[in-house]
Formats: sequence, C-alpha cells, structure tokens
Amino acid sequence: MSKKESASVWQPGQSGNPKGRPPGPSETGRLRAAISEHLPEIIAQLVDKARGGDTQAARLLLERVLPPVKPVEATVTLELVDGASLTEQGEAIVRAVADGLLAPGQAGALLTGLGSVARLKEVDELTKRLEALEKAAGK
Repeated sequence: MSKKESASVWQPGQSGNPKGRPPGPSETGRLRAAISEHLPEIIAQLVDKARGGDTQAARLLLERVLPPVKPVEATVTLELVDGASLTEQGEAIVRAVADGLLAPGQAGALLTGLGSVARLKEVDELTKRLEALEKAAGK
C-alpha cells in the first residue's frame, strides 16, 4: 500500500463513526410503529382478499403463517447380515436401490456411512499392528 492510500485508512483506536448512531428510533422503527397501529385492519383486508380469490394475498398470508414444508424421505428398514464384509453390505445397499426398496439419496448416505466405518476399522487395525510391533521391539 502506498503512503497516499494509507492516509485515507482509519488509524488504530480511531472510530470511523465518531458521532455514533443518532439517538432516537431508526427509520425502520418509525415505519413499524406507524404500520402496527393499522395491523389488524391490514390483516383483515388481506384475509378478505384471499377468501375472494386473490392468490397474492393468500400467498402472503400463508408464507408468514405456515413454515415451508421440507421434503422428508420415508424410513426404510434394510436388513444387513451381521458379520458380513463391508463389500457385501455395500452390495446389499446397491441391490436395495435396484429393487426399488431404497431411494438413491438414502443409499448414498448409507454408503458414505459404510465408508466411514471402513476407515475407522482401518485405523483400529493399524493401531493394533503398531502396538504389536512396538511390543515386539521392546518399547
């Protein structure tokens, strides 16, 4: 940064707004106060318009009152054989998608979880091997 540019930058400890926020309500606060006096009538008019078929009024009311509906996938029970290898379990998940028992998104989440389990097993196995090597070396 050149010397010329550094003169326009605020110095440490010096406020960029020394006067601070002006006292009193903000413009937004004043608008809300003005509207709040007439709120019951405004809502009543919106309801009347919505009942009369005004889709914009209905949409405005519904957006403010009802939370948006989030998609939810149905719960599916998938039986994985105990003691089966991770590969066999992964194949069972893919087979369930092919048979239409499991949504692809659910299968993706399950396969991701299965991959995490595989990594955890790897770490456990490597830890055991390292401990055995250290024990054999007399450490």
